[in-house]
Amino acid sequence: MRIGELAQRTGVTTRALRFYEAQGLIAARRSANGYRDYDEDDLQLVREIQTLQTVGLTLDETRPFVECLRSGHETGDSCANSLEVYRRKLEEADALLARLGGIREELAAKLAGALARQAPDPCVVPDAPRP
Repeated sequence: MRIGELAQRTGVTTRALRFYEAQGLIAARRSANGYRDYDEDDLQLVREIQTLQTVGLTLDETRPFVECLRSGHETGDSCANSLEVYRRKLEEADALLARLGGIREELAAKLAGALARQAPDPCVVPDAPRP
């Protein structure tokens, strides 16, 4: 299939596909007229890259998954290197969640302190009954 069809089938721009190729993640074969030619394996690689980026992996972090697929495994996370990326990303996510939890606690404490110090606003006039 040509680059346009691969782009359409994966929802990735042709520019992104060229970038993936430049990064060595996919490898197009060239037809006699110089057009890029892709197959179903490339389709699977691009879908794997997309899925992994959706869950927060960088393009570089997708490499072990791509290599795993290229080596003949059915899934990109069948190899030890891919599992290590999952472990590392989970550790990063846990650290971020812990940091966000601390920030939330600090903000809640600051808000509670500010509300406790707040006096009724003397500028607010209660609604007067209307005739």
